[in-house]
Amino acid sequence: MLAVIFANGEFSEPPDLKAVLAKAEFIVAADGGADHCARLSVQPHVLIGDFDSISKDVRVEMESKGVQVLAFPADKDKTDLELAVEHAIRAGADEVVILGGLGRRWDHSLANLLLAAQPQFADIRICFIQGEQRLHILRGENEIDARLDERVSLIPLGGAALGITTTGLAFPLHDEMLNLGSSRGVSNVVVAKRPRVKIRLGVLLCVISPPDLN
Repeated sequence: MLAVIFANGEFSEPPDLKAVLAKAEFIVAADGGADHCARLSVQPHVLIGDFDSISKDVRVEMESKGVQVLAFPADKDKTDLELAVEHAIRAGADEVVILGGLGRRWDHSLANLLLAAQPQFADIRICFIQGEQRLHILRGENEIDARLDERVSLIPLGGAALGITTTGLAFPLHDEMLNLGSSRGVSNVVVAKRPRVKIRLGVLLCVISPPDLN
């Protein structure tokens, strides 16, 4: 099941937003992410968070429309996005797309990306979509959903990634290592259909962007 989560970060509308929402079987608004939903006339199934960032009028409107509301105290050990991801998984999601998860605050942006790389989410496909860019967490063997000439950056998370082998990229890796902080994997280019990335050990952030984005 595909779940779409609207977070409270900067919302840059993807060109295929309608297609993404059409595939979604479950929509969650994480606190102020509900404001994005309201602007897009999207009704989530669940509104979750401590509600320190949602507009009062939007919350009232969501409640009046029968949206399930799950309220948490402000003093908590998890961000609203983490609560939203966990709830989506409990509802049956095995794939999660996060919109508005980046950009407004760097502490939240970094925490959100690292959240998706946590071991408890290893079996869940998590993708951030920010405008024309898509960000995936990769483990093991992966086929990359990227078109010819698109840029693909592979960035280690949590430490070095070992045994990386790529196919379909202009600058291939052959059972190699990318160290945490290394820029070697940045701005590769797709040169064949169905590019693949295999990782023996570790986690990579894969950022896919159009060729004309500078």
